[in-house]
Amino acid sequence: MKIILVGYGRMGKAVEAAALRRGHSVAAKVDPVAEDAGVAGTLTPDLLKNADAVIEFALPQGIETNTSLYAEAAVPAVIGTTGWEDRRETVAASVIRDGGTVLWGNNFSVGAHLLFKLTAEISRLTEKLPDYDIMIHEFHHKMKKDSPSGTALTLAEKVLENNHRKTVVQTQTLNRAVRPEELHVVGIRGGFLPGVHTVTVDGPFDTVELTHTARSRDGFALGAVMAAEWLIGKKGFFRVEDFIDDLFRKEL
Repeated sequence: MKIILVGYGRMGKAVEAAALRRGHSVAAKVDPVAEDAGVAGTLTPDLLKNADAVIEFALPQGIETNTSLYAEAAVPAVIGTTGWEDRRETVAASVIRDGGTVLWGNNFSVGAHLLFKLTAEISRLTEKLPDYDIMIHEFHHKMKKDSPSGTALTLAEKVLENNHRKTVVQTQTLNRAVRPEELHVVGIRGGFLPGVHTVTVDGPFDTVELTHTARSRDGFALGAVMAAEWLIGKKGFFRVEDFIDDLFRKEL
């Protein structure tokens, strides 16, 4: 595949390396603030003409414009950009209306998706065990701009979907006792950590913890490239879970 990278920061460079390892080529790199040679400052229709796929890890401000350009050029796009949850339905409607192909996700690590599935299961198992409470915390490097992370919010979704004692995601600092229906999700920023996410199930006599620790960005990058490979020939607005579920089915 000839891939265009939109966003050429640390993740974009990791995606480039993963794509090259899998035999693909990078047709263009786009980033308004990158200072690397050969990086375009603006995404244009001309850049998309000869591309087979786009992989985007960029800032959320341009998400509507970018997805419209992908649909117009009939180029499938994998979106790893986070921080646009409030516009998801609008973007999805636009992509479907224009006949585009987009797959989005907060986390492309296969290991993280194992954590999502385990979180769903432990949430279901503890729904009828009121002595066990659930909480989520995550650590990320000091340069990360959103908090909590998209991955932490995805974990929260898995809890709420499977444990109906929890109905509200609470991401604020609490100067009071947490309410029984609140799922407290906390993000901590500092240092250089690629990402550590922990789901804690705590009872009066014991604690169970599920933790995913990313040792580098390479796992996220590889998953994004594999998702782009999976997306070729498809139409519509997909979640990364669609790709992951298909992957797990084939492996099992």
